[in-house]
Amino acid sequence: MAAAGDGPWLDDAAGRLVRPFTVSNGRTEPSVALDLISQVMATGVTPLGYLGPEHAQALELCRAPVSVAEVAAHLKLPAVVTKVLLADLVDCEALTTKPPAFHHTPTDRSLLEAVLDGLRRQL
Repeated sequence: MAAAGDGPWLDDAAGRLVRPFTVSNGRTEPSVALDLISQVMATGVTPLGYLGPEHAQALELCRAPVSVAEVAAHLKLPAVVTKVLLADLVDCEALTTKPPAFHHTPTDRSLLEAVLDGLRRQL
């Protein structure tokens, strides 16, 4: 039985019915360099051609700027699969991306704690 709102892709007992690598057609290298903290946002351009349901879900999540890590968490997909999906959307100009701008060193403890706090509030 599918969980409410998850459609045919998830099952309460079995979990994900489609393997994550099939979502990206077996691809593991995104065509665009994306970090987990890169920001992605929908441009308003409608993608041409068929994109899978995960592409549509990712696009919906990106109405406002959101990090790649947050999209992966909401989609319940591995980061590498999410990066491939988001890169597909960038390639068809449905998403724009902004690389992270470090005002601190990326291993700054206060920065990492702020990211963790933000993720906890979102989930």
